[in-house]
Amino acid sequence: MSILSDVDIKNYVEENVLGIEPFIEKNLTPNGYDLSIDEVYIKKNDEHIKEGMAVIPPLSWFAVSTKEFVKMGPLITSQLWIRSSYARKGVMASFGKVDAGFHGTLTISCFNSNDTPLEIPIGDRFCQIVFEKMNSIPSELYDKKSGNYQNQRGIKL
Repeated sequence: MSILSDVDIKNYVEENVLGIEPFIEKNLTPNGYDLSIDEVYIKKNDEHIKEGMAVIPPLSWFAVSTKEFVKMGPLITSQLWIRSSYARKGVMASFGKVDAGFHGTLTISCFNSNDTPLEIPIGDRFCQIVFEKMNSIPSELYDKKSGNYQNQRGIKL
């Protein structure tokens, strides 16, 4: 397994081996791509915020949906990492692996561990996706294995 560089990511997107829609070149990092916020759901207020500023109460759970719709090819998997600017603000997030063959936006489970409200601008870069190339195609891709969130858009809990 190897991690894709910015050059690899651009080439794979151009060759339709990997999809990132919309693709914004300035979001490329040396070894990944910064995903931005499309929607925030605040459980405490049962509120979905899709524009402007989301204000997360202290010690509260919230979810973020990415603006980008990713299409993982049959040999591509990825990991998500919170951007350090949000980690430094006290955001804790649960990240998992994005399976080969997954297509959709990503829903991220988060917690404001701070004792003060947290402002999150819609559209801000929130996490980095790091793509990995596998050595062989799995026996079943995401859509056949479980496919629970295949082609999702927005926050899916």
